[in-house]
Amino acid sequence: MPDRGLSGPADRVVVEGFNAHPRTRFGGYAAAIPGMTFLGSNLGSHGYYWPFREKNGIAYTCRGGHIDVVHMRIGIDWTAYLTAESYKHLMRKDPGFSCKMPVDRSRSYVTITYPPGWDYLSEEDRSAIAQKMALAIGPYLTFTMVTWHEVTTWYGYKCIGLPVEYDSAFSWEDSYSNLLGTKIAVEALQDKEHSYNKAVTLAINREMEKLGILPSARQARAASKSMKGQWYTGTFVLMIDMKKRNFDVGLDDGYVTPTLVPSVPHCPGAEPLSYPIPTLDILSEYGFKLKHEIEPHEWEKRKILRIAFGDEPKKRIDPQVHLAIIMNHIQREAAAKYGPQYDPDNRPQEPQYVSTGK
Repeated sequence: MPDRGLSGPADRVVVEGFNAHPRTRFGGYAAAIPGMTFLGSNLGSHGYYWPFREKNGIAYTCRGGHIDVVHMRIGIDWTAYLTAESYKHLMRKDPGFSCKMPVDRSRSYVTITYPPGWDYLSEEDRSAIAQKMALAIGPYLTFTMVTWHEVTTWYGYKCIGLPVEYDSAFSWEDSYSNLLGTKIAVEALQDKEHSYNKAVTLAINREMEKLGILPSARQARAASKSMKGQWYTGTFVLMIDMKKRNFDVGLDDGYVTPTLVPSVPHCPGAEPLSYPIPTLDILSEYGFKLKHEIEPHEWEKRKILRIAFGDEPKKRIDPQVHLAIIMNHIQREAAAKYGPQYDPDNRPQEPQYVSTGK
């Protein structure tokens, strides 16, 4: 069926929306093991519904480290989809809505408080404001939901039923790749000239150039292989142990800093390029309030809810309150398993080279 969101300019996606949520994609490991696909600078053409012209796998960038291109595309398409969904509910003045990703059992619930006089604005004025609000809500929900996916997989959730997902939970490339997707989506959704898939393809290429993507798959694989025995051990997917994790989801300073492989020959003097996490700050400027809650339904929910609430757990968490508590607990578990470098109290502060990406 024709999809209006894909037929016109990308900036109309927010208003037109899509016929359906993004297709399911599965990422990989940034480990040089059989079965993992590494990429050079040619990432193909983006496809919201169809993968035929995409190139997916693990790339390496001098300033962003390894990029899981699938995770990046998930962040892109879910940001676009949830931005359009948010706009639709804002224009209808719905009190809220819920959403979930197909690979997860957890469901997000959104409650919206509208400013006085919202009903009396002209259709044009409401649409202009709603688009601004949606462009904040979409990336915020997406990044929070994909971060929550990392939490549930850390505690044992398996969306495909195989014992391979724990090793991907907060692996060194995941959170940055997820965040990168939300940033690229917001840029593409303001493209007034190209269709959505084309706008995303162009935005990806611009961002990869800025981050200094290595031109060949061989170079990307070599960067990973150089860390074998230090960041990961094992030879096959079911026998791998990912020792290097990146728990930075922006809770301390509002930025996610990537993990760079040291001494990559093609990246002399490279410094990490940090990006800000999505926020809802702009909502208060227009008199809106938004409450976001996550209700887990995974088998692992009881353990996670007890971490957040103690002995009297509730059904839903507030990510803005409880995610920091949960992440602190996860880092302590990682410190016990992998070493004190993950201890949130004792971990040495590394210099951060922060950029807004402008």
